[in-house]
Amino acid sequence: MSILSGKNVLLGISGGIAAYKTATLVRSFIKAGANVQVVMTPASKDFVTPLTLSTLSKNPVHSTFTNDQDDNAMWNNHVELGLWADYFVIAPATANTLSKMANGTCDNLLLATYLSAKCKVYFAPAMDLDMYIHPSSVLSFETLKNYGNIMIPATSGELASGLVGQGRMAEPDDIVSFIEKDIISGLPLKNKTVLITAGPTYEAIDPVRFIGNHSSGKMGFEIAKAAANLGAEVILITGPTHQTVKHSLITVIPVVSAQEMYDAAHLHFNNSDIAILSAAVADYRPKNVATQKIKKKTATLTLELEKTKDILASLGAIKTKQFLVGFALETNNELEHAKLKLKKKNLDLIVLNSLNDKGAGFKSDTNKVTLINKDEEATVYQLKSKTEVAKDLFNTIINTIHA
Repeated sequence: MSILSGKNVLLGISGGIAAYKTATLVRSFIKAGANVQVVMTPASKDFVTPLTLSTLSKNPVHSTFTNDQDDNAMWNNHVELGLWADYFVIAPATANTLSKMANGTCDNLLLATYLSAKCKVYFAPAMDLDMYIHPSSVLSFETLKNYGNIMIPATSGELASGLVGQGRMAEPDDIVSFIEKDIISGLPLKNKTVLITAGPTYEAIDPVRFIGNHSSGKMGFEIAKAAANLGAEVILITGPTHQTVKHSLITVIPVVSAQEMYDAAHLHFNNSDIAILSAAVADYRPKNVATQKIKKKTATLTLELEKTKDILASLGAIKTKQFLVGFALETNNELEHAKLKLKKKNLDLIVLNSLNDKGAGFKSDTNKVTLINKDEEATVYQLKSKTEVAKDLFNTIINTIHA
């Protein structure tokens, strides 16, 4: 999964030969998980068809304010398009279009949308080498960058004129990669490493049986996605779960037992800036694990259990610069027990939820939490999706770190 996953990308296409690459560019944005709409200048339709782009983007392509062939058609609202976009990418951006953008000329739908957009705007120039270095083009580049737009530099190579030099539009995958890196560079957790544990642990009784719990891992996986979407490098240590995640910033380390999770957490903790231990780790494990399947010979079976290592407490004892977050799932005296755990395990923040709250706890898509900071100040949140809970958690962490 890319940082662009779920984002709205508006692709503006102007009339240059590089427009033929935009079919691939749309596919690259879709592959990254983005929602894509396309707005074209009338001239660009000579190089690539709206039908191709609408088929690939799965959205109508916009090129004029009105449909001249339908008197009852709604106008294409450039303001609405500009507000819809999280990112506006103009590629190819010809010398003509760039000059109009720089000077506020508004004679087509693409330019009207550009002037209405409130999101970050990227432009990828495409023109012949002499046009690229002409003072008027250079002035357009600098003017647009001074407006806050981001230039994706042209590359060198063979041009449509047959000449070889700079002016070739960046390749579609390189454009997507450039935008991803630029977005990440401005995120609050850029250059931070976040360690997260998720899911249950399974403690073996024999080769086929284990002691486990009902944790699905959903909360931990949502926390991992939220951290990555804030620019962090994420180490996600997860017990057995059906949850999956694909994100360029998330490294998944699968484990089974509490001991394996302990070892993995300690391996990565020293290099972490934030550690969030949301896993439901078994408190006990069988003292003796049978090497062969235990046969059903008697009416009862007695297992001797021993304590597992307390991962959270062990990290709290050795932490230096890390911001350490624990979870407390309680059924009675919730606040009292959570505060005790906060102090005893040397945490910076604890996330309390109760099995008594409907819609909270294991296997649910929602959670109802109370965040308690180091000063034992509690903030109670209403029932929310686990996605929103993860966002609330990081808002609190970031605000605390930067306080």
